[in-house]
Amino acid sequence: MKLIIAIVQDKDSHLLSDEFANANVRATRLSTTGGFLRAGNTTFLVGIEEERVEEVLTIIRENCESREQLTTPPVHLDTTLEAGMSMPVPIRVGGATVFVVPVEAFHRF
Repeated sequence: MKLIIAIVQDKDSHLLSDEFANANVRATRLSTTGGFLRAGNTTFLVGIEEERVEEVLTIIRENCESREQLTTPPVHLDTTLEAGMSMPVPIRVGGATVFVVPVEAFHRF
């Protein structure tokens, strides 16, 4: 048994949830917030048999796309006004951050 922890962008979470349901993969959804952009994320917790791990990873890979987004760097109080008026910079967001960890015991009550 493995525990898959998948952190995905909110934009991808509904499609991923539907695909998990279609594949008969039970998942718990948690609303989370990313630390870098402080944007909404969804974290999925999936307890799955070891032989289905690659299937779940494929579902995540196919439904969580990486995209480019413009963001403005934070303004620091110790800079001059002119330096603080920075231009938006493109960054890559989305996709999924996935952890696969062993499960010592699993119980359903």
